[in-house]
Amino acid sequence: MSLARVILTSGRSVDLSEVRFSSTYGGLLEGYPCKPVNDLKIKGLLHNARRTFPTGPVHLVPPPREYPDQYAGAFGPVEVLPPVACVGAFRSTALDPAHDPVLYRSALTVIWFQSTTRVPEDRDAVTALRDVDWEGLAEDYEL
Repeated sequence: MSLARVILTSGRSVDLSEVRFSSTYGGLLEGYPCKPVNDLKIKGLLHNARRTFPTGPVHLVPPPREYPDQYAGAFGPVEVLPPVACVGAFRSTALDPAHDPVLYRSALTVIWFQSTTRVPEDRDAVTALRDVDWEGLAEDYEL
């Protein structure tokens, strides 16, 4: 049973089987949101996702970056990502039509950022998440 179903812009339906939310800047004790901090956060999310879901591909949806402050600090200008970092394990029907649809599925772990802890569902998911190129990024696996 899936947590949610997302309809991609390609028309493919994908099921969310697991999701992890974290605060983008939770634990930031020193400094401020800037490109080096954001790049480290993204690198950490990618590393953890590959370690947690080692059998399939991992894809990062490039996050929107805002620059609300005109002044630069020691690490460059303030750069803010959406407040919630998300890692989701998605499953769908097999990509290869030669694969038995009963025995095969396709999988992709996706990292994206959004403004709430709301589980993405149907066509209400973040547009960047719905635009994921499933056919080019996901891989088939045998049940």
